[in-house]
Amino acid sequence: MKKFFTLLKIEGKLSLRSIDSIFFGICMPVGIIILIGLIAGPNPTTSDAGYTLIQSSFGALVTVGICATAFMGIPLTIADYRDKKILKHFFVTPVSPTMLLWVHAVINMLLSVISALLIYATARIFFGYQMIGSELAFVGSYLLVMVSMYSLGLLIASLCRTIKTANVVCSIVYFPMLFLSGATIPFDIFPKQLQTVAGFLPLTQGIRLLKSASLGLETSLLMPLIVLVGSLIIGIILSMRFFRWE
Repeated sequence: MKKFFTLLKIEGKLSLRSIDSIFFGICMPVGIIILIGLIAGPNPTTSDAGYTLIQSSFGALVTVGICATAFMGIPLTIADYRDKKILKHFFVTPVSPTMLLWVHAVINMLLSVISALLIYATARIFFGYQMIGSELAFVGSYLLVMVSMYSLGLLIASLCRTIKTANVVCSIVYFPMLFLSGATIPFDIFPKQLQTVAGFLPLTQGIRLLKSASLGLETSLLMPLIVLVGSLIIGIILSMRFFRWE
C-alpha cells in the first residue's frame, strides 16, 4: 500500500498540471449550476412540476466530471504513457504497470467526486437545493454511471495505440456525449429526432437514472440499467481483449 500511495501522490501532482480535466470537469459544471440558479432561481421547470430547474439539472450536471475524466482523462493518459514507453518501463520497476492504471483510476474518480460535491455544495448553500429522492439510490446510480463510463474510456485507451489517435477519438466521443446527453444542455429542448438519436448514448441513460433517483420519479429504469450494465461488461471484456502495454 505504501507504493500505491506514493505513486498516487506523484501522479496526482502530475495530473493537476493538466488544466483540461479541472476546467471541464469541475469549473464548468459549477459555473453552469450558478447560472441556472441566478436565472431560474426557485422557479419550477413547468407549471405543474413539483421540482425546480436546479433540482432537475443536478442529476445531469454531476455527470460532467465523470464525462471529462472518463473520455479525456483516462484514455489520453494511458495512450500517452504507452506512446512514450512509460508503461513498458514500469515492468522493470518495483511498481507494476497495473498499479499505475489503478492509481489513475483512483485519481480520476476523486476528481469526479470532488466535482459532484462542489456542485452539490454550490446548489445547497447558495440556492437552497434539496434532493427529493433517495440519497442512497442516487449514490448507487452515480457509482454505476461512473464505472460504466470509465470502462468505455479504458476501451478507447486499449484501442488507440498513439496519443494522436487517442486525441481524435476522445474528441469524437467526448463532445457529443457532453452536449447531446443532457449533461449541459437540457435534453427536453432537443427535437424529437435528436432525442431519439441521443437516447442511444450511454451517458443519456445514465442521466435518466440519476435524475430519476434525485427527483424520486416513478419511472421505469430497466432501459438505463441495461445500457449501463451492458456498457460496463462490454467495455471491460473488450478492454481486456485489446489492451496492450506497448
